[in-house]
Amino acid sequence: MFYVVSGWGGAGSIFRMSTLEFDADLIRRCDVSGPRYTSYPTAVQFTSAFGADAYRRTAIASSESSPFSPLSLYVHVPFCASPCLYCGCNRIITRNRDRAREYVSKLKREIELQAELFPRTRPVDQLHFGGGTPTFLDMDELASLMEHLATCFQFAEASNREYSIEIDPRTLTPEDVKALASMGFDRMSLGVQDFDPAVQAAVNRVQSKEETLRVAEAARAAGVRSLSFDLIYGLPRQTLEGFSRTLSAVLDARPDRLAVYAYAHMPRIFKAQKHIKAEELPSPEQRLQLLGLTVSALTQAGYVYIGMDHFALPDDELVHAKNAGTLQRNFQGYSTHADQDLVGLGVSSIGKVGLTYSQNFKSLSDYYAAVDAGHLPVQRGIRLTEDDVIRRAVIQQLMCHESIDCAAIGRTFGIDFKRYFRVELERLQELQGMGLVYVHRGCIRITEAGRLLMRRVAMVFDAYLAPRAAESYSKVI
Repeated sequence: MFYVVSGWGGAGSIFRMSTLEFDADLIRRCDVSGPRYTSYPTAVQFTSAFGADAYRRTAIASSESSPFSPLSLYVHVPFCASPCLYCGCNRIITRNRDRAREYVSKLKREIELQAELFPRTRPVDQLHFGGGTPTFLDMDELASLMEHLATCFQFAEASNREYSIEIDPRTLTPEDVKALASMGFDRMSLGVQDFDPAVQAAVNRVQSKEETLRVAEAARAAGVRSLSFDLIYGLPRQTLEGFSRTLSAVLDARPDRLAVYAYAHMPRIFKAQKHIKAEELPSPEQRLQLLGLTVSALTQAGYVYIGMDHFALPDDELVHAKNAGTLQRNFQGYSTHADQDLVGLGVSSIGKVGLTYSQNFKSLSDYYAAVDAGHLPVQRGIRLTEDDVIRRAVIQQLMCHESIDCAAIGRTFGIDFKRYFRVELERLQELQGMGLVYVHRGCIRITEAGRLLMRRVAMVFDAYLAPRAAESYSKVI
């Protein structure tokens, strides 16, 4: 099933591993900027015309129509003690612990406001703490938040849920990891990026291999059922030799899942990236080699490519969901849970309820003012049109299942697929000629060589994506 790659075969090499091809020439031709499609429409389309009142009405209507359907909760903790220069997340850099205590107090108030809209008959079977750095909060603060959530919402039985948290291995002891597990977190995501000391110094994230693996071992010992490591390729001072050593150390730890992101250098948007020296970044050719090295190492080690930048072991739930056709994609990436209402909690968090998306205020002052006044801190959002719903379904199929059953889409939405997407099908002819997709007997399928470029295929069906607007997004690879 797997083909051993011994070295690099030159600029036009094609590496075949399982059902995933790495075609460097194809990637060069198709590596444009575009959305990651954690939602459709994307957050760029959110407006203040959809605010707190519209969100409240939508949430109430959703609970009235589906009073027993499960919920997903996302809790955003924005604080970091120091800046990682590559990061594009919404975060606040501070070492002032008082800010964390104040934030927890305000967050609890928002939890109460949101819980008023969702009856306890709706179990929370998915919960994720993201950031920032969730473990900027101490264990007492995190335990207090979990207790408050459990009081305001109905937590699902442990066997039927997935409760995850992003952790910074530099800030945790084995005792802390055990405490997180006792709170109910059964999945942990560890930021690694790269173990190379030169790379770590260049991005202001010094983190030893030993402390990272010690936290991973503590998580296993505490009974955490799934570990995920995050890596980034394309960082300054990164080399094939150095990243190969990182991959080897990571594979020795055998995490259940791996997310390997491409560094997006966009200093115009993310100010911290201005401190990264552009001349130290890998060349486009070196980035391709880093990606090829990663794909080769992970697939040869037995990891299954899920999509985008995600890999998982064969017995992982993500793989089972992909094989069963039930894989979903949301703001946290790929998910095994069915499409369900997602309640965003905390500053800048994004939620999805019914046929709407919403986002909280991005500034702490605005967020605090809203909850202090007893208002939901929703700043903007969007209500999907019928066309949005259809296109979202098409893009979701591409991003999760790498194919579209045109007839099934037509039956579901009462449309003639060929007529409705006449222009898009014409555009697909070019991508078919390049080897990204093939269209046959009413099915659109991404090729093995096109799997790494699924964002490029999905962009064809994005009605909002003007050519210049794509410049606001990261590169596909």
